Amino acid sequence: MKREISLKATFFGGVVPASEAEQALAYDIGRGLAEAGFILQHGGYNGLMEDAARGAASAGGEIFAVTLADVNWGDFNPYVSQSFRLPKMGDRIHQFLDEADVVVAMGGGVGTLHELTAAIWYAGNIRLVPVWLAGATALRLSAFLRSERWLFETPTRPLGFLKEIPDTAAFSHALSELTEHRRSGVPSVATAPSNGRG
Repeated sequence: MKREISLKATFFGGVVPASEAEQALAYDIGRGLAEAGFILQHGGYNGLMEDAARGAASAGGEIFAVTLADVNWGDFNPYVSQSFRLPKMGDRIHQFLDEADVVVAMGGGVGTLHELTAAIWYAGNIRLVPVWLAGATALRLSAFLRSERWLFETPTRPLGFLKEIPDTAAFSHALSELTEHRRSGVPSVATAPSNGRG
């Protein structure tokens, strides 16, 4: 598949992987995104971020690390090809979201939760961007947020941009749909209310 270097995918995932299955899924996500021509951007650290970066690197992809200038969260993983050190957390979030063509979030800690909720709010209020919740941990979080009504759809707050990705096959299908929509000029996310499951 011909690469379009302008495509960017933001990946949010924790430094402590929940399972070997989620590590493998992160790798497959990174590889699939790179094969489809996406630059992968994430925090640049270890855990699921490193698994996704390893996958992207295996397909010759670029990996951007986006972090804060005045904190030391450790060394970047060895697959990072370029880094951005920004002065404020808000700048970091905007770097992740303003030019993203898709956001993929997996399980993680409070930092990943912050990034994911920022992405959901951004997609619902600023600019429609696909937000994919991938893997068992993220799907459990989605179910909890829906059952407790932290996340619900209304006529003014559609959730058609959210998609649940349980496994590599579902990811591959969603990525194929996204890239096909980009080629055809059809919007890649629903602009009207849906059930939020994509």
